[in-house]
Amino acid sequence: MYPLSYVRPASLQEALDWLARESEARPLAGGMTLIPTLKQRLAAPSHLVDVSRLPELQGVSLSQGVLSVGAGTRHAEMAASPLVRDAIPGLAGLAGVIADPQVRNRGTIGGSVANNDPAADYPAAVLGLGATVVTSKRRIAADDFFLGMFETALEPDELIVGFEFPVPRRSTYVKYRHKATGYAVAGVFIAETDAGPRVAVTGAGACVFRWREAERALAEGGSVDEAPLEEDGLNDDRAGSAAYRANLVRVLTRRALADLKPAA
Repeated sequence: MYPLSYVRPASLQEALDWLARESEARPLAGGMTLIPTLKQRLAAPSHLVDVSRLPELQGVSLSQGVLSVGAGTRHAEMAASPLVRDAIPGLAGLAGVIADPQVRNRGTIGGSVANNDPAADYPAAVLGLGATVVTSKRRIAADDFFLGMFETALEPDELIVGFEFPVPRRSTYVKYRHKATGYAVAGVFIAETDAGPRVAVTGAGACVFRWREAERALAEGGSVDEAPLEEDGLNDDRAGSAAYRANLVRVLTRRALADLKPAA
């Protein structure tokens, strides 16, 4: 690791002040991606601003059909929360299959979504549920948030504060996990919403994406087997070719449709 300074602000505003004042500062939540990156000397921030204990980033609540989740909520908390399990079982189920117990007890939803790893699980839920990403500056619709590999609409001094998930009629998440890392070789989140079905795919491409052709097929009462899925742009690596991933997404989508769970 390169030399750096560690600070633990007492409030969200203090954290934002640090990030605005120090252009090379980085926020630290669970640290599941950032700490290994620092160990490998692939990043050299001047300051680590620890936001993991900020009260403004905590809490899960349900009001008027919207599940609000603080950005600092850990994966294990999401998986175990009766409120999350009852309102959006697909979201709780997704949290329970992230990586391993060590990561689930340290990693946070905000950190995962802000990092936007191509094979991360939470982006599929945020996009699949049509959530709103609440930041320190504004509110961003999920469809406008994920821009590309490790790229989001966040500005350098902007922090994710929380998420607002509209409660769907039914939801589920199914993935094929990489045996060594637990990341998704491909994962599919399906939500049945008032506006129609939403199908979000992670792991298969450079960034999480909506499979809109499958959404249209489902809305029209058709089969996802008839929905086109272009192999161009899908990942082609040691975990699987683009053709393999295209087929895998279809298989996982069929499994997800068979496993859709209603809200309690």
